Parts: sequence; structure tokens; C-alpha cells
Amino acid sequence: MKNRKRTVILALFIIIGGVLGAAYLPRTWQLFGVMSPFVDNILVNILLGAIIFLILGAFFASSLVRVVNRLEAYLNRQNPMTLIFGSLLTIVGLALALLISQFLFRVPSFFISTVIPWILMLLLGYLGFRLGTRLSKIRGEEWRKLFQSRTKKANDEASEKVLDKQAEPNFHHYKILDTNILIDGRIYDLAKTGFLEGTLLVPNFVLYELQYIADSSDSVKRVRGRRGLDILNKLQNEQIMPIEMYEGDFEDIPEVDSKLIALAKKNGGVIVTNDYNLNKVIQFQNVQVLNINSLANALKPRVIPGENLHVMVVKNGTERQQGVAYLDDGTMVVVEDGKYFINKQLDVVVTSAIQTDAGRMIFAKPVHSDRGIEDHKTQGKRRTNGKAN
Repeated sequence: MKNRKRTVILALFIIIGGVLGAAYLPRTWQLFGVMSPFVDNILVNILLGAIIFLILGAFFASSLVRVVNRLEAYLNRQNPMTLIFGSLLTIVGLALALLISQFLFRVPSFFISTVIPWILMLLLGYLGFRLGTRLSKIRGEEWRKLFQSRTKKANDEASEKVLDKQAEPNFHHYKILDTNILIDGRIYDLAKTGFLEGTLLVPNFVLYELQYIADSSDSVKRVRGRRGLDILNKLQNEQIMPIEMYEGDFEDIPEVDSKLIALAKKNGGVIVTNDYNLNKVIQFQNVQVLNINSLANALKPRVIPGENLHVMVVKNGTERQQGVAYLDDGTMVVVEDGKYFINKQLDVVVTSAIQTDAGRMIFAKPVHSDRGIEDHKTQGKRRTNGKAN
């Protein structure tokens, strides 16, 4: 691709050199007193001009290729509407510069008839492009407000003043999905409920990471990566929500998580994740985040002290004589004196509950704790005495 661009640039230099040679070399020969028809003819002038510009192109081709690559990268990052508006207004600027230059071409001064028209074209073309890109970012509502009558505008501003102030800080068009949230899969169910607004944005570097995981030699990672790709395809094919791909990249940032934060800062989006550590880093970077785990914890049924639960103690707790059980939604229940009821169904009464960053934790004790524990202790003593005898 780089060699092809270099070839095109050299070809353009040759064409430009041939045209300029045919136009200006005859004057140069006259200036130096060269009157030979073997030197001052159209073929020699075109060939000589092409050779001179080919040499110049060989010196500047590498620099121009880098400039072209940067220009392509910049254009790829832009919205199509930005490019359309920018191009149209650039053409308008160039046309206006050409109209003004018609009066300047007749002036005998070289500076006024040649240099100033070029300056006008560059200046008005650039201003047209900047104005076009600026206009492309104006939303439909802002266009309506721009062209409506003053009276109607004043009435609308008075009636919508509070609504505008409330909506602007909380409205985010893009919801940026990270790798973990696609592998998790719950984003598909959440999108189907209709609680997410705006547009889902999937960066290319997240897609590449999913593809890398799906191609892993580790079977577990491979299944996770393919699940993430399946979820992404379902979101795109079923058109539950608008979904877009971000083609750009942050090549100076190696980590995907840091790229997500940079993208959210750039377009004012919200990162959707279920990664606990990434959630903390995002909040520290002053970027808004929607954590699916936090939402799931908020929707879990509430329990209050004194409420009865029926659980099965499955293992020992970290403290002495504690047992651990789990509710159907995965909430951990720490049962006081629960070590005596492992692998048994048990009625417990809630004593307290706390909310941690990892989720909700419930503390409880058996409903008939004293009687049950004494029975288990008595049975344990009988077994010990029997073994001693």
C-alpha cells in the first residue's frame, strides 16, 4: 500500500512537471537566449519538466506519504456527515475565492494576480471546511431553534428551560461496551428490556481482543471469546438498539481498558462493564460508568432483620462455628453456628445484612439455634465417649 501511494505521488509530480515545463520553459529559454528548435520545443519542455519534478518527487515522496497516511487516519475517525458538510463548504469557499480572483487576474502585478488568488483559495477553502465540520455537529433540535422566529423561540426557551437543564448533564448518546460485558452476555437481556437509551458503541480494539480470545489455544478462553462474538452478532442482527462500530484507535495507548477511558473522554460516552477493578479506575478518571453487577445487586430482593429464610448450609465459614449458605440469586448467607448443619436444609432468621462492593451479605442464625446446637453437641459427645470405651 505504501509503495502504491509513492507511485501515485511520483506520477502526479511527473504530470505536474510536464504541464509546467510546457507552459514556462519556453520563457526560460528566451530569458537565457536559447533559440535552438532542438531545445525549445514542446516535447523537450514536457520531458525536461517531468524529469525535474520526478527528482523533486523522489526527495519529498516519503514525507508526502506520511502526510497522506495521517490525513486518511483523520478522515477515518470523522463522522460521514462531518465529511459531507466539510466538503460542500470547502467547494463553496473555493468557488467564492475564484470569483474574487477574477478581478485580480487582470492586474499586471505578479503578486496581486497570482499570489493573492492562491492565498484566497487556501484561506476560504480552509474556512469553508471548518465551518462545514462545525455545522455537521449541530443536532436537529438546535437547527430548529436556530431558524425559528424570535417570539416562538422565547416561548420555547421559557417552557423548556428546566427540561434542558435537567437533560443535558444526564444524557449520553453512546454506551461504550467493553470486552467483559460482551462475554458476560447480560447486556443482550438488558438491551431487550429497553432500559438503555442512546447508541451502543463497540470499538474496533474491543472486537480485536474478542477475536484474539476466541482464537486462543485455551479451550475456556476460546469459549468465552466466541460467546462475546455471538452476543455482539445478536445485538447487531436483531437491531434491538442502534449499534455502531468505532473504527479509530489510540495507538499510543497499549491497554484496552485505557483506550476505553480515552474514547469515553473523547466523545462523552458512558462505559458499560461488569469489571470491578475497571469500574474503580473509570470512576477515578472522572468518566461515567454503568456497572451491570451493581444493577444486579440493586435488583436483588431486600431482606430485613427478623425475616425467616429456608437455606441449605454448604460449607464452613471463615469464623469459628460459622456456616455458609446461598440464596437462589447467589447472595451469601452467613449462618451463626452453621457448622453443625452442613449439607442440611435449615430455617434461619436474619439478624443483619450489609452491602459491599462485591455484593450483599446476610447474617442469620438458626430459628431453634439453642436446641439444635445442644443436640449436635450431645451427639458429638456420645460418639466421642463410644470411641473411648
